[in-house]
Amino acid sequence: MPKYIEVRSTTNSEQEADRICAAVINSLLAACAQVAGPIRSTYWWHGKIERADEYLIMMKTTHDMFDDIARVIRENHSYEVPDIVAVSIADGLADYLGWISAETRAAGESA
Repeated sequence: MPKYIEVRSTTNSEQEADRICAAVINSLLAACAQVAGPIRSTYWWHGKIERADEYLIMMKTTHDMFDDIARVIRENHSYEVPDIVAVSIADGLADYLGWISAETRAAGESA
């Protein structure tokens, strides 16, 4: 299992994206959270095709943080079924990956 991941989620507003970013960063579950958008999403929902403008959140963290970061995203998300996926980081600048490790912690650990 790769050690480093980028957790991605989408929201329907910039304010909600900012709230989720603040929650994961303040909890030390991600070293970095970025918002891009608006983006156009097309998807199936309740048997029909939907289109919506959304904001993409990208959070850099470690694999062992996924369950905790997914919980915090759900707690701060308005969607019934939020998009929360992890993309493996196969490689990266050693200093950057070390920074991710240094800036994140397991839930309950002291900062």
